[in-house]
Amino acid sequence: MSNTTTDHKPQATANNKSLMIFDWDGTLMDSIGLIVKSMHVAGEAHGFSTTDEAVKSIIGLSLIRGIQILYPQATPEQHAAIQQSYADYYVQASVEPNQPHSQFFDGIEDMLQQLQAQGKQLAVATGKKRAGLDRVMDYANSRHYFVTSRCADESGSKPDPQMLLDILQETGFDVADALFVGDSIHDIQMAKALGMTSIAVNYGAATAATLAAEQPTYQVDTPLQLIDLLLAAPSNTTSSSN
Repeated sequence: MSNTTTDHKPQATANNKSLMIFDWDGTLMDSIGLIVKSMHVAGEAHGFSTTDEAVKSIIGLSLIRGIQILYPQATPEQHAAIQQSYADYYVQASVEPNQPHSQFFDGIEDMLQQLQAQGKQLAVATGKKRAGLDRVMDYANSRHYFVTSRCADESGSKPDPQMLLDILQETGFDVADALFVGDSIHDIQMAKALGMTSIAVNYGAATAATLAAEQPTYQVDTPLQLIDLLLAAPSNTTSSSN
């Protein structure tokens, strides 16, 4: 059973980990709404429709794998066309100023700064393509927070844990020294495949019940609870029993 924080006061801490790896969309960046909108626009442009819930269920996978799941009746050529339409819309919309999808969740950037000041090594493992991650990192001026990152077009799609293995190898840390934070079942499944400490966030793509079924090590409801969990000194908190 996972440790779940239910209010502002953390019940546990994950601050003892030296390497903290984060998913991007829906975990650090408030971009789920844009992803859902982009997929609707792309699918409808080619005669296909889906639901918000279905789109949220594939977030975390590589884009092409998600499109294949959402539109199984489409041909490979149509899948490729939907992917291009999605990318075109997302790129244009993602750089609109002062929109939630182009900003970190409240408090997250300050958390990254504090973790970095504590000497933590921070990394990103995302279903985005490299070009997409680089673009949004540059727009958010956030590259300097992370020692490395891996994308789906470099290491394979989640829940395959290869991107986590690549990050561990590059940074020289063992699984026991690391944790992974994500908002989808694919994130939690990926971490669990390696026996890595996992933190599920309920404020992103998946529902709390869906994430709880994957039995993450920790589960939080809000960005503030995540901040508490990662920043709290081990000597100042008590871990809830499993």
